[in-house]
Amino acid sequence: MALEEQVVEKLIENDYRISFAESCTGGLCCGNLVNGTNASKVLDMSFVTYANEAKISLLGVSADTILSHGVVSEEVAYEMAQGVAKAANCQVGVGVTGVAGPGGGTTKKPVGMVCFGFCINGEVKTFTEQFGEIGRNQVRKSSVEFVFKKLLELL
Repeated sequence: MALEEQVVEKLIENDYRISFAESCTGGLCCGNLVNGTNASKVLDMSFVTYANEAKISLLGVSADTILSHGVVSEEVAYEMAQGVAKAANCQVGVGVTGVAGPGGGTTKKPVGMVCFGFCINGEVKTFTEQFGEIGRNQVRKSSVEFVFKKLLELL
């Protein structure tokens, strides 16, 4: 059974609904979830918030958090996950923000760095992965795989 189908089954078992707040993955997490059956039992809505303004207005991410830590940070991923769970009125919110490349990286935040937030029943955990300069689409694909593996672990 595919990872996303396993996650859907876990969500159904727990009677949880899920929503994603995606930046660098551009909706791939949500797209992967709906590849399998029964997604409609666990998903009402998700957000692709590429622009900072969208993160602020739709998810409630603080402009101060973005200014203080940068948009690619665990702090922003935390607020994205918490904000999307609240906006979608669901038990599980996932936030993803990163540098997919090929440009945009810095010494502190290189290409391939992605930050994740997972909000489950109000408790948020964050993670950062360094996928390296493996190509834009591979960073995005690796990010989605990380999300579903981590959801299986956390659920």
